[in-house]
Amino acid sequence: MSSFLKVDGTKIVDGDGNEVILRGAGLGGWMTMENFITGYPGCEFQIREALAEVLGKEKSEFFFDKFLEHFFAEPDAAFFKSLSLNCIRIAIGYRHFEDDMNPRVLKPSCFKHLDRVVAACAKHGIYTILDMHTAPGGQNGGWHSDHGTHIASFWMHKDFQDRLVWLWREVADHYKDEKWIAGYNPMNEPADPEHSGLVSYYDRVHAAISSVDTNHILFLDGNTYATDFSGFPEDAATRWPGAAYAIHDYSVYGFPKTPEPYARTEEQLRRMRRSYEKKREWMDQRGLCVWNGEWGPVYARKEYEGDETDETNERRYNVLNDQLELYHRDRLSWSIWLYKDIGFQGMVYVSKETPYMKLFKDFLHKKYRLAVDAWGADDRAVRHIFNPLIDLIKENVPNEEHRQLYPYPVWRVEERATRLGRTMLISEFMVNEWAAHFRGMDEAQLERLAESFKFENCMEREGLNRVLRDHAKQTGAA
Repeated sequence: MSSFLKVDGTKIVDGDGNEVILRGAGLGGWMTMENFITGYPGCEFQIREALAEVLGKEKSEFFFDKFLEHFFAEPDAAFFKSLSLNCIRIAIGYRHFEDDMNPRVLKPSCFKHLDRVVAACAKHGIYTILDMHTAPGGQNGGWHSDHGTHIASFWMHKDFQDRLVWLWREVADHYKDEKWIAGYNPMNEPADPEHSGLVSYYDRVHAAISSVDTNHILFLDGNTYATDFSGFPEDAATRWPGAAYAIHDYSVYGFPKTPEPYARTEEQLRRMRRSYEKKREWMDQRGLCVWNGEWGPVYARKEYEGDETDETNERRYNVLNDQLELYHRDRLSWSIWLYKDIGFQGMVYVSKETPYMKLFKDFLHKKYRLAVDAWGADDRAVRHIFNPLIDLIKENVPNEEHRQLYPYPVWRVEERATRLGRTMLISEFMVNEWAAHFRGMDEAQLERLAESFKFENCMEREGLNRVLRDHAKQTGAA
């Protein structure tokens, strides 16, 4: 029988005070769709609008509802548990619950799919953490915040903040008695330029949730994409009692733009360890509980990287393993990114033989060549286009301090050019082409496409799952 989890000092414990180490993955690309996860360009709201233009509203909504139904179901939960993992962080988007043109009114059946997945996980002894991955107006400038611009307007408009505080109260009231929910992650990767707005939001959301639900942990992301706690208050322990603090510990060695291939050298291990320790330093100095809400490498694919694929992926599995060794030492709870996608990072991925992957094969190749997805992109084919723009900026703004625009250092000039030039500008022009693939389809055809995402139609990334299984068993997942 499960019990509500609580924070006790630096630990997460069950109702009997026994330590529980949460080990699992993020269910991304589902109630917050992401371009690299499911193969579309741009943001979710853009493809939803475009598909409604092509199919009509009714058939478009049918497809997305079937997508949600098939993307995660009980066979997924059973497989997840078979790896000795015990927690899934579910990325949710505010648009599923309220409409921008009808704010503060819950949509009918807005909990339908979330209730189903929470129940499926509970049946298999898996805790869930509800992660608000998108906020009204956007809490950062990423595509995954689903607002289509690099300006994080959430911090500039009180009404956006009021709506999200209201929504969290509704969500908490709905789930206040659910013991298999470990807690709530009130905001994914905030990027508040002033830092003070995030503290104010956490004050308000803590009060709103506590007014209806005192049973669940709040997992509070650091600022600037869950890396910076310097603006957090000194009285955090008493100000937000029972909270844990979320870092995102991606290692540069797990991505195409690694400074050099990962070879487990002493210097590389030192840099990996120091990057991790810096992120959690603020909490460690104050005896607070730390949770690693996102981390993990991306992987090479035969159709793109060819003969380099296997060697590249073995290095990435080593990155994965060595990060897990660090976490094991500290008895850290973690949630790797990502459970399921179309072949880039997921523990399972949609087979290339499915109708969806066959339909979009050429389109996905074009997306890869143009590097329109920011996440782990290989920009070799378009570097000659964007480097002159980057050079132009650097030459004409020679003072480096003037180029340090927030969220620096996460975004330097190169990353800003990537986000604005490729993931927003170019991808915008590809949205209608993505939607046009569906033209003329009836509901039976649309369901077959959605069924491509069923667990039965997915492949397992065996190297990744082997490392996860071995570490989960080694450290005894609860």
